[in-house]
Amino acid sequence: MNQSVIEYQASCALPTEWATFELHAFKELSTGKEHLAITLGHLDESTPVLARIHSECMTGDTLFSLRCDCGPQLKSAFEKIAKEGRGILLYLRQEGRGIGLVNKIKAYQLQEKGADTVQANRLLGFKDDQRSYEVCKGMLEHFHVRALRLLTNNPEKIVAIEHLGFDVLRAEHHVGLNPFNANYLETKEIKMGHLFAQTEALESKD
Repeated sequence: MNQSVIEYQASCALPTEWATFELHAFKELSTGKEHLAITLGHLDESTPVLARIHSECMTGDTLFSLRCDCGPQLKSAFEKIAKEGRGILLYLRQEGRGIGLVNKIKAYQLQEKGADTVQANRLLGFKDDQRSYEVCKGMLEHFHVRALRLLTNNPEKIVAIEHLGFDVLRAEHHVGLNPFNANYLETKEIKMGHLFAQTEALESKD
């Protein structure tokens, strides 16, 4: 996928409790999906940029659900970028690891009957993770970003961004563990290869 599939639309200031960021809107031409980039400071090719690539999570980001760690990850990314004074956050419209909001709620329903997050996706006929990061290429190139210090626990995300031609260093992003999402995070660690200090974190809360 080349840069022409994502088109810049507009920008404005985004004042928050941590800093005043710049909010940039992009449109994915093949689907009509609208994605966001939130930036702070001067972005260029000189040094790796602190970055977060965050997939939309209506339940976690907006409704404060404790089923996942998405809300705390999003908040922490804003805080860390603000503290550094420079960075970029891409907010991608691919709810529920790419299956959509309604299907995510169906997956939650299956989880309440005993399935884990991977089993629930498969029972609904989806892959473990349906997300694509191809649109990130045009968005990052728009800001002349070539190297990232990526806030993530997901090795597959790192590989996906590297395959787009970017240099990626991992920055740990361990936040949001609670009694309601402990099994969910453990499943992501065991079945999907996500990098957590799960056991130690649980023991410290006992």
